[in-house]
Amino acid sequence: MSISRRNLLKGAAAAPLASMALPAFAQEKVKIGFIFLGPIGDYGWTWAHNKGREAVEAALGDKVETIYTENVPEDASAEAAIRDLCNAGCKLIFTTSFGYMDQTLAVAAEFPDVKFEHCTGYKRADNVATYNSRFHEGRAVLGTIAGKMSKSGTLGYLGSFKIPEVVLGVNSFALSAQRMNPDAKVKVVMIDSWFDPPKEAAATETLINLGCDIVTTHTDSPAALQILEQKGLYGFGQGADMSAFAPNAHLTAIEDIWGPYYIQRAQAILDGTWASTDTWDGMAQGEVVISPYSAAVTPEAAAEADKVKAGYMDGSFDIFTGPIFDQDGVERVAAGVKMTLGELAVMDWFVKGVESAS
Repeated sequence: MSISRRNLLKGAAAAPLASMALPAFAQEKVKIGFIFLGPIGDYGWTWAHNKGREAVEAALGDKVETIYTENVPEDASAEAAIRDLCNAGCKLIFTTSFGYMDQTLAVAAEFPDVKFEHCTGYKRADNVATYNSRFHEGRAVLGTIAGKMSKSGTLGYLGSFKIPEVVLGVNSFALSAQRMNPDAKVKVVMIDSWFDPPKEAAATETLINLGCDIVTTHTDSPAALQILEQKGLYGFGQGADMSAFAPNAHLTAIEDIWGPYYIQRAQAILDGTWASTDTWDGMAQGEVVISPYSAAVTPEAAAEADKVKAGYMDGSFDIFTGPIFDQDGVERVAAGVKMTLGELAVMDWFVKGVESAS
């Protein structure tokens, strides 16, 4: 169920009568709320989180009720949206974007009996947990394909904001492409938005004009792929399989599978075992999945990509193993040294070969 202030107030007014009508032995459903950045029909980030919400309902049935608010800006107004879910009776609330971090903590302090889960953040409290997905593992697969297939050696990266999560993805993509082609360069455009199809399309045009023949995205709509489809170029889906929007351009995609985590955390609320934790899962846990390769992916590129996937699945491969140099040619990671998850979580520098295009 989608929630707004109007239906929240209606629900509050009806609550006393509804409770009087219920039998004394009725088991009250546990309400679980979701704050979504974009529309659930974006076919990317929010769409994937909403599939996770639906998985909770399917798995836990009449033990739970889920409600959500979509198109919530990452500004002070998010506090009101989160607070509305608390006032609606939610016992567990997932806030599903980095920019909700401080707002989640502020509302959590007002409602100590409500449990909160913040996606991609790093600040926790007794009633606030954090969770993330190792998207960079998927970026390593995409970068491998791009580096193997690009004819120009110039690759594009459409980013949202210059935050560690996005920087990490750019670097994983670039390092992986350079494993296939040491001369590969990655041009980056940040549009300062997660979901803005016109800006995504315009930025993709910019990257194409700079000579990029393969573009990957860390934004939420299929707009970039649709431009690539028109130009006869290639790209990748973000958050979900987007091949339906660009059947020729779409090589593969990173799919975000949130359902198992959401079910686990909702069950913990039902069991009374929920605790504040920090979870960062990836391919090995099934949270990061690579969509089927399109027919355009060459056998050589597919074989190399499969090696990367297998390496992440069994722990034998990590793209962030030195030597790694930054844009200025300074060695940041010595040969044979693997960066820690803690270091990756705060990464704020680009690797050699990454160039700003904006």
